Amino acid sequence: MRKLVLFDFDGTLADTAPDLAAAANKQRARKGLPPLPYETFRPYASQGARGLLKAALGMDPDHPEYPTFRELFLEDYEQDMTTRTSLFPGVSELLRELKHHDYTWGIVTNKMEYLAMPLVVHLGLYTDCAVTVGGDTTAHTKPHPAPLLYAAQKTGFDPADCIYIGDDQRDIIAGRAAGMSTMIAAYGYCGRETSALQSWQADAIADTASDIWSLIQQWAGR
Repeated sequence: MRKLVLFDFDGTLADTAPDLAAAANKQRARKGLPPLPYETFRPYASQGARGLLKAALGMDPDHPEYPTFRELFLEDYEQDMTTRTSLFPGVSELLRELKHHDYTWGIVTNKMEYLAMPLVVHLGLYTDCAVTVGGDTTAHTKPHPAPLLYAAQKTGFDPADCIYIGDDQRDIIAGRAAGMSTMIAAYGYCGRETSALQSWQADAIADTASDIWSLIQQWAGR
């Protein structure tokens, strides 16, 4: 039976945290503050501008300066988002296995399309990726299931024949709500111990990207 494998992007396929951290530190520089170490920002990398501005400036969306700094952050990130970003170790090999075994795969991210698509192309994913769903592709973002259901519909798969792999609890909530199987990319930006990740109630946990292929085989064989 045909199966669809869907991936989150930041923290699952791609290690985007270094470039996101650099953009966050530029906002600190605008405030006359010294840069923070990369390790401070990494756990927030899957949370987008909201999480990174919280880490950089302690700024929540209800802060009066938040809209301005969000726009500046996104501008800075767009201008320099490919310098340090790369695929996680094992991802290239995983995608080759999927292609070799005729699996369809795609990306569902909360990153807006104008940021996601250039990175998908830059990292050499565009040719084989069947669908890329950004944070503004549908009316809702994860943890709402709409983006995942859209990806399934665009590729012609029943949600029951799909698995969604991500490193944030929102990914697992969205996947379960969409009626898909789910897998946690624990090597990503979760920053959680195994016991905490188990509470998300995903169908599987991958400690490295290299573990994902065998877990997909187990899922597909059920």
